[in-house]
Amino acid sequence: MSASMPTVNMTATGSNIKALIKAYGLKITEIQNVCGFNTPQSIFKWMRGEALPSLDNLVILAHILGVTIDEIIITN
Repeated sequence: MSASMPTVNMTATGSNIKALIKAYGLKITEIQNVCGFNTPQSIFKWMRGEALPSLDNLVILAHILGVTIDEIIITN
């Protein structure tokens, strides 16, 4: 089996997170509060594709957006 393993496309995933948040009409501060962050910086990093949410935050994000984790993460 020589097929390459999928990898997370951080830029596309960030764009997807941003689009999902916008489509659902959520405010960044709402996500910040649910995830327990003091500042929204982590969420902005997710949306820019500079970082990925932790597994716990990915589960929370999927729940509040009404999607599955697979619908958030974009792979190559």
